[in-house]
Amino acid sequence: MKQNPPNIVLIMADQLAPQFTGAYGHPFVKTPHMDALSARGAQFDWAYCNSPLCAPSRFSFMSGQLVTNIAAYDNASEFPSSILTFAHYLRIMGYNTCLAGKMHFVGPDQLHGFEERVNTDCYPANFAWTPNWELPDERIDRWYHNMDSVFEAGCAASTFQIAYDEEVAFSTKKKLVEFAGNKERPFCLVASFIHPHDPYVATPEWWNLYEDVEIDLPNNILDYDQLDPFSQRIMKGIESNNPEITEEVIKNARRGYYANMSYFDSQIGMIVKTLKETEQFDNTIIIVTADHGEMLGERGLWYKMNFFEPSGRVPMIMAGPGIVNRKVKSICSLVDILPTLIDIGVQGGMEEPELVQAIDGRSLLPMATGDFEDGGEAIGEYCAELTPSPVFMIRRGDYKFLCSEGDPPLLYNLKDDPEELDNLVGKTEYAAILGEFEREAANRWDIDKIKADVIAKQKQRHTLFKALEKGKVSHWDYNPPRDASTEYVRTHMDWKFATERTRVPPYRPNS
Repeated sequence: MKQNPPNIVLIMADQLAPQFTGAYGHPFVKTPHMDALSARGAQFDWAYCNSPLCAPSRFSFMSGQLVTNIAAYDNASEFPSSILTFAHYLRIMGYNTCLAGKMHFVGPDQLHGFEERVNTDCYPANFAWTPNWELPDERIDRWYHNMDSVFEAGCAASTFQIAYDEEVAFSTKKKLVEFAGNKERPFCLVASFIHPHDPYVATPEWWNLYEDVEIDLPNNILDYDQLDPFSQRIMKGIESNNPEITEEVIKNARRGYYANMSYFDSQIGMIVKTLKETEQFDNTIIIVTADHGEMLGERGLWYKMNFFEPSGRVPMIMAGPGIVNRKVKSICSLVDILPTLIDIGVQGGMEEPELVQAIDGRSLLPMATGDFEDGGEAIGEYCAELTPSPVFMIRRGDYKFLCSEGDPPLLYNLKDDPEELDNLVGKTEYAAILGEFEREAANRWDIDKIKADVIAKQKQRHTLFKALEKGKVSHWDYNPPRDASTEYVRTHMDWKFATERTRVPPYRPNS
């Protein structure tokens, strides 16, 4: 990589399973812009989230730490201000850091190191969505997933998600133009969209893209009694064991998801186009990823909340100066983003900051800039709703190991069994491999301690939420500041300066 700090644009989707993109091999889902990035960059074929739920996954992504190390257990866990993020470190290094879009920060700090945030979030910043492990069978109807998103899939002129992502797209483009007019520092812009997250409702432009396509059904739809106990709890919790979920209903929902996948992909195209138009493309590294995947009916399950491949895997594509075109086979996860971003700056000539908090990831840059492979691993932890105890994953080599207190363990060979239908537990020839994973899990996780901490923090947040909802309520929802006196052209401004600062590329006589 050349000794010139590149800009970084990190494009994040919500609930995007890479299996449903052209870049990762889907036969008809239209993702031309992601495909183009992959065609000129490094695609990581085995990238995983560290927790298959929005907030905890994003907190691991931001901090480079596993959720049990930062107590980021669920969608209402506070993300403490004292936890350092890649935005803090990049800012120390000299980057201008900006967030456009969703990051599901919970708590009074809604920046977490970003110098600027140009949109509010779209989900609660308070403790309203706290689960209760002491009442694991209790359904919290005001926010638990159910099948409404499946039954109500279709076409609409607008939804809150469409409106939100349109705002994020506009703000992202506007910010890229601003960066082009001020090149004193390199920038790191995170553009985080909520699509293709359910509900599976798309605008006509994208819904009609699949008008003449024979929508596929899930590869495997399992009945309740074919599932492992944890999957049974998910099926019961989201109410997907419903005979009214016909093939027609499933295809309709999948069409909506594919349409929203193409919509998200169009935003990648918009960002690339803007970078080119503003003459920043050649010195910008683009990274595309997601917070987790989407089951989309596979195994009879929907949404996320588990570590099976459609839910646990995420896209990871990097393209830009110094990045080679290759398919990386080493396993990686979202905790690897923080050290990777720091490494990008260091390789560009910036001073490496001291990592004052231990991180759980490693830089992916050596694999993106050469032919290096390290095998890698992905560690997963799920401590949220629809389970009474933590669920853990170890993904290494050809194998995936899953365990949870009170449930039988699961062991899959993904090379031989990519659909995860053949649990190897109980087969003599795999007893040694299973034993190694079980010993590692026992040494890595103190289940009783983690479970006690999860329950204690749930109780704290339930009590805090009750208190903070009484009387005069102060919200933590972010309100982006705006100073109209600095925008466009005002009487106190020099007209020439006011117009020149927003012309991108700048006026060049005789050019």
